[in-house]
Amino acid sequence: MLDQIIRFFRFGRQDGEFELLETERGIPEFWGDAREEAPLPEQEDTRKVCKSLAENEERLRISFRADINPDLILRPFTLGGKIPAFLAYLNGMADTDQVSDFILRDGMRPGCLDHARGDLARYTMENVFTMGEAETTEAWADVKQAVMEGRSAVFIETCGQAVLMDTRGFEHRSVTEPQAEKVVHGPQEAFVENLRTNITLLRRILHTEDLVCEMRGAGGDNGIRIAILYREGITNITLVEEVKRRLAQIDTRTVIGMGVLEQLTEEHSLSPFPQVLQTERPDRSAALLMQGHVVVLLDGSPFASVMPATLFTLMTSPEDVYMRRPQGSTIRIVRYIGAMISILLPAFFLALALYHQGLLSTEVLTTVIASRKMVFAPIGAEMIFLLVVFQLIREAGMRVPGNIGQAIGIIGGLILGQAAVAANLVSSVVLIVVALTGLGNFCIPDYSTQLAAAFFRLTLTIAAWIGGLLGVICLMTVFLAWMASLKSYGVPFLAPFSPKAHSQKPMILRGRLTMHQQAEDIMNTQEETL
Repeated sequence: MLDQIIRFFRFGRQDGEFELLETERGIPEFWGDAREEAPLPEQEDTRKVCKSLAENEERLRISFRADINPDLILRPFTLGGKIPAFLAYLNGMADTDQVSDFILRDGMRPGCLDHARGDLARYTMENVFTMGEAETTEAWADVKQAVMEGRSAVFIETCGQAVLMDTRGFEHRSVTEPQAEKVVHGPQEAFVENLRTNITLLRRILHTEDLVCEMRGAGGDNGIRIAILYREGITNITLVEEVKRRLAQIDTRTVIGMGVLEQLTEEHSLSPFPQVLQTERPDRSAALLMQGHVVVLLDGSPFASVMPATLFTLMTSPEDVYMRRPQGSTIRIVRYIGAMISILLPAFFLALALYHQGLLSTEVLTTVIASRKMVFAPIGAEMIFLLVVFQLIREAGMRVPGNIGQAIGIIGGLILGQAAVAANLVSSVVLIVVALTGLGNFCIPDYSTQLAAAFFRLTLTIAAWIGGLLGVICLMTVFLAWMASLKSYGVPFLAPFSPKAHSQKPMILRGRLTMHQQAEDIMNTQEETL
């Protein structure tokens, strides 16, 4: 009987579906993960370039899997009609016109080696190949890295060095207008995904000889590179060394975006506020560089990370300085009022409606009671529900294509809100409060700071639901104390107000533009110690 049941339900049948089997050792523990073992040390390639062309070609074929990878191009040619050589580059990463015109054509020209003496690789680099950026190397690791970056490598028979030339010419997005930091007055250029283009955009604004650009690996196995920019002799050397130290500690599998780089280098991982400023505007990055900040650019990312960042830096818009003083001050005041409304209005309204009705006028209290006459849910749950719905509408509008995103915002804000009020799911007064909260949230210029404001808004609303104004004030005190203790690369997050510093201009009101020559006091630049 048991055998019949097994055959009927096919319990004994082998499952032929593909399964990725576990090959690791050890038993997973209940608390923790047995897979977190010490990583194996990577073997650094210390080989040198061989004098044999056949050996160098075989190495390249093995390293880049030329048997199945058609991207690697190995082009043999005769240098000066006398000496065998070959050229290596990746198809699509290098500009084929430069390769043909300035390497192959010049290298095949008869008589180009008639006066060659001594080091053949250096002679060809200096007298044969007409490339603007070229170097010789005997380290095999440098050759592989150069080829992966889009450069071309030339190997010469009986020569233990390779000639590396910059022939990068891959397709990339052209410079366009900023998407997240749009301004009416001011430059209309934004960073792109090309690292060299981004550096050029900054150097077009900063014509200073003390601007230093250090190139290094980002620390990922994908071999992507970063650029660290600062003003030598101006930027505090301790800040520069701290940035380099944190970047040097990155050892991960993949670094593909500036957000990943920020999280791997930050010290307060649970902080809702960002510890760096991410901007897509070259003019804003250049202005902060002149004040003594450090800018980090990542190849493949259209954003720049500026260290350090304070609350007032995150609340500043690039357009503030481009407008006259009265207009700039007015916009800043409206921005801070909008931020305060976004964070505090739901919590204070909920606390007054539940625990402190005596602070409300009779008309307001009557309106609130009348709007909630047929609503079955508690007002605290109603408020939190609408705040979550607002975040859902916002995320949905951002993740879909542009025209559809606008339609989702209209449907969610108007039709869904009106239908919820008509169905007595929410009250009209609470809906207005949440709508004002959303408008105030959009006044915050930095996207990460907007998300931080959403975190504070929700926690304060829960505190108001539980403890009224006492709960709100206690939680606000905790938040302010925590923000006062927070530091971004050694700079207090609430500087120059906490601790007090000699600021060049007011932080909330837009100060008068003066002919000042020194940077902000909070940066402790090297100029101040002279």
